[in-house]
Amino acid sequence: MELLTQRYSDKISGVLSCYDRVVIQGIIPGICYAQGMTGYLYTNNIRIFDYPRFAEPFREQLRENAESIAKDANLEIDFIRKKNFRKESRIKDILKDRGDQPGLVHIFSAMESCQTYKPWHDKKTHKTYLRFNQSKCLHYYFYFIDEDLGLCYVRVPTWCPFRLQIYFNGHNWLASQLKTQHLEHSVLDNAFVDIGSFPDAQKVSDSLSVKLIHEKLDQFAKKYCPVFSHFKQFYHWSIMQAEYATDIVFKRQQDLKNIYDQLVRTAIHTVKPDNIATFLGRKLHANYQDEMGNNFNTRIEGTRIKHSMGAVSVKMYDKFGLILRIETTVNDVSFFKHYRQVEHRDGTKSKKMAAMKKGIYSLSPLSSLLSSSNHRYLEFISSFDDTTKGIGKLDKISKPVMKAHRSYKGFNFFSDDDQLLFESIASGKFTISGFQNKHLRQKLKNKNSGQISRILKRLHVHGLIKKVGRSYKYYITKLGRKVISLGLQLKVFYLTPNLAF
Repeated sequence: MELLTQRYSDKISGVLSCYDRVVIQGIIPGICYAQGMTGYLYTNNIRIFDYPRFAEPFREQLRENAESIAKDANLEIDFIRKKNFRKESRIKDILKDRGDQPGLVHIFSAMESCQTYKPWHDKKTHKTYLRFNQSKCLHYYFYFIDEDLGLCYVRVPTWCPFRLQIYFNGHNWLASQLKTQHLEHSVLDNAFVDIGSFPDAQKVSDSLSVKLIHEKLDQFAKKYCPVFSHFKQFYHWSIMQAEYATDIVFKRQQDLKNIYDQLVRTAIHTVKPDNIATFLGRKLHANYQDEMGNNFNTRIEGTRIKHSMGAVSVKMYDKFGLILRIETTVNDVSFFKHYRQVEHRDGTKSKKMAAMKKGIYSLSPLSSLLSSSNHRYLEFISSFDDTTKGIGKLDKISKPVMKAHRSYKGFNFFSDDDQLLFESIASGKFTISGFQNKHLRQKLKNKNSGQISRILKRLHVHGLIKKVGRSYKYYITKLGRKVISLGLQLKVFYLTPNLAF
């Protein structure tokens, strides 16, 4: 398929894929659950109902640590009292005056919800233990610029079990790497508006070291939450949220403007649930229960369209009028499956397709899956963004074709039968595994096997489908994807609304 990057190669500076927002959660394994904390208290001969007294000194130690860090940096801790206070906006204002040199930027504190435990005695079993409880405690947000990861924050709760939240941005990390390697680049916010060599920058992006990130996270925990050393364990780091962006950088704002509105408006009407599943490398099953759909909104920066499937979404929006960004966001990495080693209950190991682990070392295989999602979405929008060429192809398939002295009539998008046929074969679930005669019989209820065979032949001679050798499976061709997408678009998006007036 002719992608946007190929079609507008003279108007595009380059393409770059990179992690954007990454949020990591840190837990202390032995005390992160009530059962583990209960066991810890029993092992250390601490009464269960003395748990608040046991945890209190840690809170004071974290307060003293935050105040000491603030004093050393000549900063005052900024307590947040407003509900809608935007920390990111405040940090941007500070950075304008401060600059981007490494070091502590600011410290916020706020009373926020946190996980904690409550002592409990069960009168039936006569057992005393800790139960999970949701409460509020003081949290500290340490914003700083790391020499490798760029702008980061560490969110530290002052109450046990001290679940940490750490944020960094992949574009900031890449910027520091490009600077180290003396590759020319220009950064605006969290995006590159120009790079001396996009292919070289992509190689650097693909070399992201999870081991380096792990070392950094351990350093952050030691500095900002030193109480964890009391439990003689290390933090276990897992992925809370990851965003992977593919940026298509245009040379001029006008070049992107000419196509952007059409891309967004068309995507709103043409992206269906099975398409969303296909973008994410999944099949949409009849028993799927989670939320799914499209969302369009207008922001200060511009418009954005978002396609969601449970904990994962694909977004398209423009940045600064120069960059078309396609971004896949995941809030639960176990949504994805990949080929990995699996440990079985009997102690044996085997390699198989399994849900992705949430540990930070999944960042490497995850980047490949998220990049593929962005690319599939790019392929999809590339099929309908240039209507002038497609209209000629649409006209071509509407005319009859002669083959082996037999005429095969053209297709009419105003025919209910032809429209139903195209909607059926364009189903997202057929993109990955193809379709057969029996699949179309399920969609076209009034057709028998022989009639479906003749329809398949008609689609084939018009170049809309191709057959896999030595099989009975068919796939939509490049021409088929373009023509069907455009035809449905013209009828649903342009003609039908105009006829309503």
